[in-house]
Amino acid sequence: MCEGAAHGDRASRDEDHREEEGRSVTTKRGDRDVEEHAHATPVPPGTSSVSQGPSGRPARRFTTEFTAADEEKQRGVRRMKLTATAMLALVALVYALTTWAEHSGAGSWAGYVAAAAEAGMVGALADWFAVTALFRRPLGLPIPHTAIIPTKKDQLGVSLGEFVGENFLSGDVVRDRLRSVGIAARLGAWLAHPEHADRVTAELATALRGALTVLRDSDVQAVVGEAVTRRADAAEIAPGIGKMLEKVVADGGHKRVVDLVCARAHDWLVLHSDSVMDAVQGGAPGWTPRFVDKRVGERVYKELLRFVTEMRDMPQHPARGAVDRFLRDFAGDLQKDSETRARVERLKSEVLGRSEVQDLIASTWAAVRSMIVAAAEDERSELRLRVRSSLLSLGRRMTQDRAVRLKVDGWVEGAAVYVVTTYRAEITSLITDTVASWDAEHTSRKIEAHIGRDLQFIRINGTVVGSLAGLLIYTVSRALGA
Repeated sequence: MCEGAAHGDRASRDEDHREEEGRSVTTKRGDRDVEEHAHATPVPPGTSSVSQGPSGRPARRFTTEFTAADEEKQRGVRRMKLTATAMLALVALVYALTTWAEHSGAGSWAGYVAAAAEAGMVGALADWFAVTALFRRPLGLPIPHTAIIPTKKDQLGVSLGEFVGENFLSGDVVRDRLRSVGIAARLGAWLAHPEHADRVTAELATALRGALTVLRDSDVQAVVGEAVTRRADAAEIAPGIGKMLEKVVADGGHKRVVDLVCARAHDWLVLHSDSVMDAVQGGAPGWTPRFVDKRVGERVYKELLRFVTEMRDMPQHPARGAVDRFLRDFAGDLQKDSETRARVERLKSEVLGRSEVQDLIASTWAAVRSMIVAAAEDERSELRLRVRSSLLSLGRRMTQDRAVRLKVDGWVEGAAVYVVTTYRAEITSLITDTVASWDAEHTSRKIEAHIGRDLQFIRINGTVVGSLAGLLIYTVSRALGA
């Protein structure tokens, strides 16, 4: 059994030697692959090949070097390997010596110790095989179901993704977790402090300014113009105008307009009497005497001025009644007459199609943008003061009103559940694709560096437990045999 212990120690040293060689070969091979691939197609540094990931998308194989922390952990793994191998060598030596002593007549105690040592060797070798089979093939032999991590890496990634999806991204788990946290109560207590409300207001103002800065005016103007034009084209405006005009006439709201028109017409006639008379005389036939044309022009002017003056001063003037009837009839035609409505729609399309109107619509965005930016930058602006006041009020309500808290918690829970249930596959694919992108050999060594030290305790425990089990079995066998 001394030979077996030496062989175990040698096997451990060979493993370490192969690890060092494997790391060197991996580094050189990774460098060579990157160099060869660089001549063909440029790829991001640190990738060596492209394969198909579990989700069907191409996954790059990464060969990132060990960090200093990984190297330190790897040294710890080597120390524990030496300790576990030393224990194997120790029990092998004990077995050899006690077996020799038993055959030399040392007494029955030698048999007990030899049985314990023998079982300890079996336990140590079995656990050495089990631990080694996780990361590589023991002694390089192609034994089935060994080198589990390198050969089953992608399947492990898929299983991990499924485990996370089923146990962490389920709607019930997310809802229960959020409900136990009490987001609304915590958020309300936080927002109720003025300094926190000021902070949120400042962050919102910064975000708003940033968003308005990123947006191109030409794009927004085009969108606004198209939206306004499309909405105006889609809606028929004649019936609405007719109802509004009908109500205005019924309430007598149009009379002030008529008063204004009559007053302005009277004032214009007073100031431009010569122009009116000249216009009448200029339209007279050439064969009439000039004094007749002048008398006719004066007469027309006086009658026209008298008519406008009476219409201005007499609320019950027949002409005013005629205006009322015309407006009522026009309001009805706008609502019921198809021809009138069609003419209004054509007029609307012509107006919207004019470049001046489109420029006016587009320029509205520039004015609104400047107003919002100025308000966001001014700490004492009405916009920021109202936002701050609203946040404080919301915080107090969420703190004091249970119904508001339940409503906010319901919104948060519903949104979170929707995200995790709708995009569960995309979230878990981040795990599976990431694992698939790792280089198998490098992944195995990386995992071993992180958990290998603890796994060596399995070998130590296997040696101890095996020895105790062997001693117990041997004792029971002797007792029953006696």
